[in-house]
Amino acid sequence: MGNAALYVGALCSTLLRISTYVFLQVIPIRWGKYLIPGLYLAYSASAILSPPRSPSKSSQAPPSENDSADAKRDTPPAPAPTDQPNSSQDLLWELLFSLPTTRLAYLATLATNTLLVLLAADFVSAPLRDPATDVVFARVGAVYPDAAKLTVRYPLADPNATAHDVRVLWRRATAAAAEPWADGPLVRLGPEHDWTNTTKLGKLWPATEYEYALADADRTPLPYPAAPLRFRTFPDARIPTGSHFRFVVSSCLKPNFPYVPFQNRRIKGFDLLAEYLFPEPDVVDTPGVVAPLVGGGDNVTEAPIPLEKNDGIEGNGTVPAAEGVVPAALETPPVVPTEFMLFLGDFIYADIPTYHGDSKHAYRRLYRRNYNSPSFRKIYERLPIIHTYDDHEIINNYVGQSNDTPPFTNADDAFRIYNADGNYDSPVGGEHYFDFRYGDVAFFVMDTRRHRSDPLAGDAAARTMLGETQLGALYEWLGKVNQTATFKFIVTSVPFTSLWTHDAQVDSWAAYASEKAALLGALHTVPNVFLLSGDRHEFAALEFTPAREGPGAHAVREFSTSPLSMFYVPLVRTLRAASEAVVPRSVLRIVDEEAPPVRVVEEVPAERVVKYLPVGNYKWSAIEIDTRNPERPLLNLEVVIDGKVAYNLPIEATPVKLKPSTALGSIVPDGLKDILDRVGLAPNRWF
Repeated sequence: MGNAALYVGALCSTLLRISTYVFLQVIPIRWGKYLIPGLYLAYSASAILSPPRSPSKSSQAPPSENDSADAKRDTPPAPAPTDQPNSSQDLLWELLFSLPTTRLAYLATLATNTLLVLLAADFVSAPLRDPATDVVFARVGAVYPDAAKLTVRYPLADPNATAHDVRVLWRRATAAAAEPWADGPLVRLGPEHDWTNTTKLGKLWPATEYEYALADADRTPLPYPAAPLRFRTFPDARIPTGSHFRFVVSSCLKPNFPYVPFQNRRIKGFDLLAEYLFPEPDVVDTPGVVAPLVGGGDNVTEAPIPLEKNDGIEGNGTVPAAEGVVPAALETPPVVPTEFMLFLGDFIYADIPTYHGDSKHAYRRLYRRNYNSPSFRKIYERLPIIHTYDDHEIINNYVGQSNDTPPFTNADDAFRIYNADGNYDSPVGGEHYFDFRYGDVAFFVMDTRRHRSDPLAGDAAARTMLGETQLGALYEWLGKVNQTATFKFIVTSVPFTSLWTHDAQVDSWAAYASEKAALLGALHTVPNVFLLSGDRHEFAALEFTPAREGPGAHAVREFSTSPLSMFYVPLVRTLRAASEAVVPRSVLRIVDEEAPPVRVVEEVPAERVVKYLPVGNYKWSAIEIDTRNPERPLLNLEVVIDGKVAYNLPIEATPVKLKPSTALGSIVPDGLKDILDRVGLAPNRWF
C-alpha cells in the first residue's frame, strides 16, 4: 500500500507541475483551474498515505551469531541510517521526480507543489483581488481634422457620491510661451457608467498638436494628469498633398501572461510597444559638448528611411558617426510619427482562465484592470487608440445572430463605456462598425460578432458574417473611397483568409464562404485594398489573387497580427501554405534557350501565404504609409515580435488619381490661426 501510494503521489506531483507550467507559461487553458487543484489533492492524499520512513534501531530484529557471520562474509556492512540524503544531487533527483525518501525531501516536495498551486490561484484570482475601482485615466480615441474624442474616468473618493463634473481644458501645444487654457466641455461622471464618460473636443485645426488637462467645474486643476496630455489632429482629407505616417495594429491581451509573481498589473506587450514607439535617446557623455535630444519622441517628423532601401535596417537602431568625428549622441534613424493604434479585439478575456459571470460589474472590472496597468498607461496617454471587439470581450466564439441576447448586453455595456464610445460614430446609431480617414488613407472597421449567423446551422449559402445593413454600408464605403483614397484598409477581428484550420474553420470568414466570395470579388476591383485581422495568436501576411487578369483587377492582401500580450501555440502549426482553389495566370516561360519566351497559362493559388511567423507572445505590426509622391505610393510593413523587428515587407502600390478639393484648413499659417481663433471663427467654416 505504501509503495503504491508513493508512486501514485509521484505521478500526480509530476502532472501537477507540468500542468501548472503550461497553465502559467504556455496556455491558460480553462480546465487548468480544475485540473491543478485536483492533482494537488490527489498528491496530498498520496503523501499522507506514504510518509517518509526514518529507519531506527528499535525497528530491526537483532541478528543471530550465524546471520552475522554470514553477513560479514557475503555483504559489506550497511551504512548507518540517516535522515538526510546521501548528497545534494540525491535531494535534487528526489525533488524532481517527487520520490522523497527522507523527511527533508518530503517537506521540500510538499512546499514546492503548494507554492505552484498558490501561484496558479494568484493568477486566476487577480481580477477579484484587484478590481481597480479607483483607477483614474484620460485617453484620446477618434481623431478628426477639427475634433477629437476624449474618454475620462475620475471616480470620487466618497462612496455615497452620486455624480460630479470634470471640465476639459485645452490649448495648442507650442514651443513658444504657453497659450492660455480654453474651456472645453464638461464631462458628467457617475456610478451608472462606472465614473467614465466620453466627450468630443471641437473647433480644432487640422494637423495641429494640442494638449489638454482636467479640472473641476470651476476650473480648479485636478491632480490627474500631473502634466498635460497631448494629441495631434489628423490632416484634412480634402487637401491633395499626400500623407506620410504610420500606425500600429495588434490584438489579444491579458495582464501578466506569461505569469510572473507580483506583476499582476503588468502587460508586457505594452511595455515593449512603448519602448518601440518612444525610445529613449542613447546619449554619449562627451566633455565640452552639449548632446541634443534625438530619437523617437511623441512628435518626430523627420523623413523616414526610404522604403526601397531596407537592407540592414534593424528597426530603431543607431547609425555610426562620420569617420574621425566624436559624436555627441548616437542618433537613431529618423522615425515617421505614429498617429494611432488599431486594437482588433480580445482586449479582455472574460472567460479565460475563468468566467466571472454575466454581470455589468464582472465585465467592467476587467476593463478597469487593464486601464489601471502602468504598462498600458504608457500607451493610451500618448497615442490615440481605436478599438473593435471580438469574442473574448463576450464569451468564446460568440455568435450574435443580431439578437443581443445575454451575455451580449452586459458585455456590450462595458465595451461601450471604456472603448467603443471613444471610437468614430457608426453610420447607424448603436452599432459598432464605422469608418474614418487619415488624409488620403481610408479605414472601415467591421463588427464581425454581433450580426454573424450560426456557422453550424442553416443553408451555408445564406450565412452572413456582417448582416445585411453592415454589408451594405461596407459596399457603399468601397464605392466612395475607390477614387478618393490611395490606400483602403478593412479591419476584421477574425481572419478573412480560409487557410487557418481547426476552430478557425467555423470562427473565421471560412465559415461564411458565399459572403466572403462576393465581397472578395468586389475588393479585387478596387486598388490598394488591405485587410487587417487578428485573433489567431500568430502573424501571417497573405495574398488573394483575382480570378481575372488585366486592368481593373487588383490583388488583395491581408496582415493578421496577434497576440499583443498573450499566449501563442508552440509546436502545432495551423496555417496552410496555399488554398486548393486556383486561378489561371498567363506567364512568360523560356522553353527553348534559342527561342523567345513563350506565354503559357498556369494555375496559381487563389489564396497564399507570403510570410508566416507563429512564435512569440508579444507581436504587433507597424504600417508606414507614404503617398507624397502620387505616382509611387508606398507601404512598408514592419512586424515586431518580442520587442525585436522580425520582418519587413515594402510594397509599391498602384497610383490612384484622386479627386481634387478646395479645402484650406490645413494650410492656414499658425499666426492666422491665432487671429481667427480670437475673433471666434471656427475652423469648420474653412472646410
